[in-house]
Amino acid sequence: MDCTPTQKPDIRLRNSSPDGLEGRQLLEHTSGAAHGLQTGNQQAGPQAAGFTGQSILSDPMSNLAMAYGSSLASQGREMVDKNLDRFIPISKMKYYFAVDTVYVGKKLGLLVFPYMHENWEVSYQKDTPVAPRFDVNAPDLYIPAMGFITYILVAGLALGTQNRFSPELLGVQASSAFVWLIMEVLAVLLSLYLVTANTDLTTIDLLAFSGYKYVGMIIGVVAGLLFGRPAYYLSLLWCCAAIFVFMIRTLRLKLLSDAAAEGRLVRGTRNQLRMYLTMSIAAAQPIFMYWLTYHLIR
Repeated sequence: MDCTPTQKPDIRLRNSSPDGLEGRQLLEHTSGAAHGLQTGNQQAGPQAAGFTGQSILSDPMSNLAMAYGSSLASQGREMVDKNLDRFIPISKMKYYFAVDTVYVGKKLGLLVFPYMHENWEVSYQKDTPVAPRFDVNAPDLYIPAMGFITYILVAGLALGTQNRFSPELLGVQASSAFVWLIMEVLAVLLSLYLVTANTDLTTIDLLAFSGYKYVGMIIGVVAGLLFGRPAYYLSLLWCCAAIFVFMIRTLRLKLLSDAAAEGRLVRGTRNQLRMYLTMSIAAAQPIFMYWLTYHLIR
C-alpha cells in the first residue's frame, strides 16, 4: 500500500494572482480607453462648436442678412430721430435747462412783476441765442417743469386740507393739467400754421411760455390756503394780469413784424391776424389759471 503524502490543492491560489493581474490590467485598459474617449470628446467639442460657428459666420447669406438688418436698423433710427427732432428738437433740450440760481430768481420776478422791464429781446451770439442763464428773456424749461411738479404737490396739499385727498384724484389732477397744456400747445401750432406766420418759435418755446403760468397758479393756491378765498382771488388776479403782459411783450417780438413789434401801425390782413393770435395766446393764460385752480380753494 502506497503511503505517498497528500499534497494540498494550491492550484487555485497560484492561479488567483495571474487572474487578478489580468483583471486589473483589463480594468486599467478599459478605464484608460474610456478616459481617452472622454478626453477626445472634450477636445473635439470645442473644435466642433468652433467649426459650426465658423461655418455660420463664413456663410455669405448669413453675412448678407446681418448687413441688411444693420442697415435697416440704422435707417429706422435716423428716420425716427429726424421726424422726432422736427416736432420736438431733443438735441436742443440741454439749452433750455442751462439755468442758474440768479436766472431763476430774475425770471420769477419778471413773471410776477413784468411792468418795469424794458428790453424784451433775446440776446444772440453768432446767430445763436445765448443760454438762459446769460439772458433773462430767453425761454427755459426748468421753471415750467418745476412749476408743474410744485403745482401738483400744492394741489395735493389743498385736497388734503379739505379731506378730499386720494391718489386717484391727484392723478386725475396731474393728467388733466398735462392734457390741457398739450392741447394748448397744439392749438397754438395749428394757429401759427393757419396764419402762415414766419417765426423762429419752436415747439419747446411754446411749451416753455405756456408753462410759465404755473408760477401764478401756485401763488394763488398758496395764498388761498393761508389767508382764505379772498386772498386767492386777489393774488390770482395779479398773477393773471402779470402773465398777460409778459406774454404780450414776449410774443409780439416773435410773431409780429419788426414795425408792428415796435408799436407802429402796420396795415395788412396778415399782421392783424398775427396781432389777434398774440392777444389770444396771452388771454388764454388767465383762463387756464382759473380753470385749474378754482376747485382747490373752498
